[in-house]
Amino acid sequence: MTRQQERTLLARAARGDRDAAAECIRAHQGPLYAYILRMCGKPELAEDVVQEAFVRVLSNLDRFDPRYRFSTWLFTIARRVYLNTQQRKRATPNSDLIGRIESKPDLVRESNYADRAYTNTRLERALAQLSDIQREVIVLFHQLDWPIALIARHLDMPEGTVKSHLHRGRNRLRVLLADMNQQASKTKERQP
Repeated sequence: MTRQQERTLLARAARGDRDAAAECIRAHQGPLYAYILRMCGKPELAEDVVQEAFVRVLSNLDRFDPRYRFSTWLFTIARRVYLNTQQRKRATPNSDLIGRIESKPDLVRESNYADRAYTNTRLERALAQLSDIQREVIVLFHQLDWPIALIARHLDMPEGTVKSHLHRGRNRLRVLLADMNQQASKTKERQP
């Protein structure tokens, strides 16, 4: 959807057009749910956060500044809702369900289901061991394809800091995944 189409849709939704609001939700629900699910690892929590974020956004459309991307505003609100809920309860990933929500369908076709499930499980376990900020930067950059500048604005931090978190997070992921591969190889060797 182009920015002009998005602006028109949002203007209609702000005037009370339910069809426009539903279309707005459909356009952003999948990526937002995948982002929050990657952050918290719990489908029920992700659903609640996404629903609350849409409620807040749709009831405050008059506050949206059309000079910016709607998705940035929506993701910022969802992130704040998630952080508020996280303060009350620490979440743990559920990699089986995360594997089903991949936002990159071309990657899904490249391997069979068993390989994807195994890879997703390891990736989710590794992501869970990163700091919250490193995990969020990696998910925004690699899963949602956000540029560094947009991530910096979203997280309210300098671009250099985002790059540092991204670099450190990637390095930590490489180490964690290499360790998991090594452990899996040792386990395989011991099996008859």
